[in-house]
Amino acid sequence: MKGITMIRSGLFALALAAFALPATAETVKDGGQFTFMIPADAPPSLDAHRETTYATVHATAPFYSVLIRINPDNPASPDDFVCDLCTEMPKPTDAGKTWTFKIRDGVKWHDGSVLTAFDVAKSWQELVRPSPGVLSARAPYFVMIDTVEAPDASTVVFKLKFATSAFLPALGDPFAYIYKKEILEKDPHWYERNVMGSGPFKFKDYQIGQSISGERNPDYFRKGLPHLDGFTGIFAPKQAVEIEAIRGDRAAMEFRGLPPSARDQLVKELGDKITVQTGDWNCVNIITANHQKKPFDDVRVRRALALAIDQWHGAVGLSRIANIRTVGGIVFPGSPMAATKDELQKIVGYWPDIEKSRAEAKRLLKEAGAEGLSFELMNRNVEQPYKYIAAWVIDEWSKVGLKVTQKVLPTGPFFDGLRNNAFDVTVDFNCQGLVNPAMDVGKQLPHSVYSENYGNYEDQKDIDLYQAMLHETDPVKQRAVMREYETYVLDTQAHAIMMPWWERIVPMRSYVKGWKISPSHYVNQDLATIWLDK
Repeated sequence: MKGITMIRSGLFALALAAFALPATAETVKDGGQFTFMIPADAPPSLDAHRETTYATVHATAPFYSVLIRINPDNPASPDDFVCDLCTEMPKPTDAGKTWTFKIRDGVKWHDGSVLTAFDVAKSWQELVRPSPGVLSARAPYFVMIDTVEAPDASTVVFKLKFATSAFLPALGDPFAYIYKKEILEKDPHWYERNVMGSGPFKFKDYQIGQSISGERNPDYFRKGLPHLDGFTGIFAPKQAVEIEAIRGDRAAMEFRGLPPSARDQLVKELGDKITVQTGDWNCVNIITANHQKKPFDDVRVRRALALAIDQWHGAVGLSRIANIRTVGGIVFPGSPMAATKDELQKIVGYWPDIEKSRAEAKRLLKEAGAEGLSFELMNRNVEQPYKYIAAWVIDEWSKVGLKVTQKVLPTGPFFDGLRNNAFDVTVDFNCQGLVNPAMDVGKQLPHSVYSENYGNYEDQKDIDLYQAMLHETDPVKQRAVMREYETYVLDTQAHAIMMPWWERIVPMRSYVKGWKISPSHYVNQDLATIWLDK
């Protein structure tokens, strides 16, 4: 077994733990069918503009292209962007407020027609300001964009309202698929249930809740790619099914990540037939209370929920059984923008003295008339780490007299429950395609500003603090405003309760080559560079 290789770039260090990796360069082999597991039920839809779940990206990314992307050969870096559909990364003009992209010639849609800048511009117009009745889940990430225009068939121009370092990472969002303008204009909902892109694989088959498959696109614009003849992704929300499929070589891997116990089990049983990559994960669960449901409209109750949870000891225990590792606030802990331990310990839910914290929780519950409160915690039918998080916090809450039951729903109904406010408290999440702290924390904005916030509250001060942080260009001053924003969200108003941040552990059959882990399970998922050494 080789040692751990450290790659340091940008905001954080990524550790790649490799088992039995070859020491010399290998000759790439073309061909073969690649089978992998998608650890979820069927996604709510196939439209990446609309959805936030990995179930959509893992199933559909191989069919699509994007404008720019994180370098697939260096996905650990948060700022190594390369062109996908553009010809070269541009230099901004107009004091950083105008970005002009030239689009590749000769790119073909899977139906044989030619992709142009008009398709790119239309896709981005829908991402930034979707048509009536259409959802763009990450539209708040693009608040800096004023207009997107295509003056001709090979040019796309982005005009920004203000210059910001958050723009380029926002543009590289892996959910920002380029769709065909003609289709969007006929039916903006078409991509929710259909697939047609310009990516390395053509759509072959989709069995809802069972599998999705694609075949090599012979007209793909990146010569020599993809290496595979085709792929099949198998939906399997139960971890035991995923592990058994990898053990029996009915699937080569799953891309999201497995817990330490699963890694250890597979390595022990399969030895050098398994390779493992691990790293920090820009992904976190959040406990979100529905502010429209009593008594969760009372900040005292929300603060009590946070105070009852022992983050520091809980993270250690959970890390042994779940893909969880680091206590943190609203910012990815690997970022310079993140709070230090001392800064966190001043916020409710992070106090170092848990007995003092729980005594205050009981006092607040009594003062709010909520002693012995009973409620339901809605959760998603995903084992890692959703169910472990839920079991933990329910036990923690019981220590201050709360009586909580868990309601577990498949992915589709879970998102319906979030979007229809049909819950008391829920296990929520914030998983980002790229490390972009200034935009990532937008999850804490009210629903009217950020559609994927499900707390159901309005809070102008929340918005004002965020905007001040986003517009600040001095890194030191920006970090100071971020601390003020974080304290307001987590302590003053207790709008959210952050859970420990995740650790990404990806075991794979050792014949799988050409793929590198990133701190996001959304990035590097088009499968174009993967090849099979068998």
